[in-house]
Amino acid sequence: MVSIIDAQREVILSTLRHITRDDWKVLVVDPDSKRLIDNVVEQDEILNLNITNIEQITDRRPTNRDVEAIYLLTPQPWIVDCLMADFEKRKYRKAHLVWMSYQSKIAREQIALFRVLNAEFYPRESHMVTFRDPWSFPILFHPACNHLVRQHMEDVAQKIVGVCVALGEYPTIRYYRPREARHEASILCSHLARFVQDELDLYAKFPEDFPPPSTRPRGALYISDRSMDLFAPFLHEFTYQAMAHDLLPIKEDDKISYRTVINEGRPDQQDKDVEISEKDKLWTDNRHRHMKDTIEKLMADFQRFIKDNPNFTKASEGGANSLNAIKDMMAGLPEFQNMKESYGLHLGMAQESMNRFQSWKLAELGSVEQILATGLDEDYKKPKGLADQVVRFLDEDDIQKTDRLRLLIMYILYRDGILRGDLEKLHAHARLIPQDRQTIDNLALLGARTDRKLKERRPPPLPLFTPKAPPTSPQDDYALSRYEPAVQLLLEAHANSTLDSQIFPYTKPPLIDGANELSQTSATSLRSAKPTWAKTRAANVGGENRQRVILFMAGGATYSESRACYEVGRATGREVVLVTSHMLTPELFLRQVGDLSADKRRLNIPAEMVKPQAPAHLFEPDPQPKPPQPPAQVQPVAAVAVAAPPTQQMAGANLNGRANGGSAQAVFQQQVANSSAKLTKEPPAEKKKKHHFGFGKKSKD
Repeated sequence: MVSIIDAQREVILSTLRHITRDDWKVLVVDPDSKRLIDNVVEQDEILNLNITNIEQITDRRPTNRDVEAIYLLTPQPWIVDCLMADFEKRKYRKAHLVWMSYQSKIAREQIALFRVLNAEFYPRESHMVTFRDPWSFPILFHPACNHLVRQHMEDVAQKIVGVCVALGEYPTIRYYRPREARHEASILCSHLARFVQDELDLYAKFPEDFPPPSTRPRGALYISDRSMDLFAPFLHEFTYQAMAHDLLPIKEDDKISYRTVINEGRPDQQDKDVEISEKDKLWTDNRHRHMKDTIEKLMADFQRFIKDNPNFTKASEGGANSLNAIKDMMAGLPEFQNMKESYGLHLGMAQESMNRFQSWKLAELGSVEQILATGLDEDYKKPKGLADQVVRFLDEDDIQKTDRLRLLIMYILYRDGILRGDLEKLHAHARLIPQDRQTIDNLALLGARTDRKLKERRPPPLPLFTPKAPPTSPQDDYALSRYEPAVQLLLEAHANSTLDSQIFPYTKPPLIDGANELSQTSATSLRSAKPTWAKTRAANVGGENRQRVILFMAGGATYSESRACYEVGRATGREVVLVTSHMLTPELFLRQVGDLSADKRRLNIPAEMVKPQAPAHLFEPDPQPKPPQPPAQVQPVAAVAVAAPPTQQMAGANLNGRANGGSAQAVFQQQVANSSAKLTKEPPAEKKKKHHFGFGKKSKD
């Protein structure tokens, strides 16, 4: 199966391999491009491609005109300034310029001179991509951020296209269009989908080998946003990954890590932040299992290890019948350090999750949450006495404050709004603070109805997807996992060709009926017409003929939705890749919804912060070499007047063969044209279509 991590790694390494061509070169990066590279490529992999060293463009670096440099940069104005400073000084013999994306206007105007990777995204899992951009949520939904929306959508569209290019897909595009436009951002998906369509069409005009030939059905891209499913971010999910991120203090920076105790009970005991990544097989094998099944699997795997390692028999005489017993046994395994660390991490996380599950009464609370989210009780019948159950849990001291707020919000969503008087009473039962009341009101900015008038009759909202029949034999062990996220239902409807084209229209209407027929026909016309010599790496990513479905969730995605993408992909024989601005936990989502009524200046949105500037030292002249010392005199000789070295004149000398005060752009053009102009073919000049819109107007779609 495809791995977006491997796909992006190959994009970066193949580009470097193409440029170095067995000749030693320096790699120059900036802070953001370094983060993108480090996310998927090990430094040794780069150095093994005839890269002498990796330098930061913002650092002080010696001039080295004996070697060529590869600049792998993000096209930001201040990085362009850093680049121009290098060209001004002729820092290296020649320059090979590679942008991570097309976002810079300067880069677009001179695209024939550059190679562009379209790789400005962060693969986090084999089938999950984030943009590490939590500020996307306030930009899209905060009422005071409308002026930022257009540029942000252009940036997001570029990144989505980058994912499509990395996968070798030129997909059909469909987007979420709510039946009722109750909030300003209801047209978000339609505008973003058109941005993506325009960018994808523009890209497809240039490379001769895109899309690559393949027998795979044409891919599908769905553009959705957080308003499509408001239950998923609040609901307690009891699969391992979602539960751990909800209940435990997992750190999410450039790396995902959890602080645990290593070598517990031994003299060398220590607290350590252990990374949770795709390289951890215990994690990838268990993250989507129900917590009950995860614990059983961890214990069974450890028992198998005992059986396969007879030398460990003595240490295991007491048996490994509980999580704590296994942790104690792991402390005596110095010869299996990596396995110790992995088992210690997941046993500790599983144990702590279950401790909080029990002390916070999540089994009882989760049962009520499932009724609110599904509208049915455990017997798949209309619930009775639900309001009393909600009030009882709001009064419960053992229920965490944030869990009480989540429960109240889900009750309001279930009722499609409640009377203001009732809301005040429930707010008092839950002992919430005034800011929590504002969080509830802010849900209206995502399309929710939070209140209703006395005697107002309101028909229940129609479901987005056709309701399923109740299971014939419900499983009691999974009664707390009955809710199916809207993402899951969307993907299943796509596989069955039953998706409502009014709610999920195409950006380019199909010429024939039937989404699957369209996919097959389009795949033939767009892919198979290419000659066999045009095959590229992207054509063979994954090595199977499964259709690829890319689902973008604007405003953040949940771990339950990520799990659904993997599971539906396996069940329907498709490869599903979830793409989003950032991953949500319930705590983060509550905070972000609450911030929608805050002064946006408090949010520190990068788009409104002071832009970084190129370091001043890059524009300082390089230090001049000291003149050589005169040789020691053996015998005194007559004094000879020695003229002072012309350091002042040398400092003003022009090493670039142009008059002082000449344009640095001229040097930039000369150097890049001499070194990189042949890396890409020159596209025909084309004026890009401009979009003018505001969220204050409703879509005509």
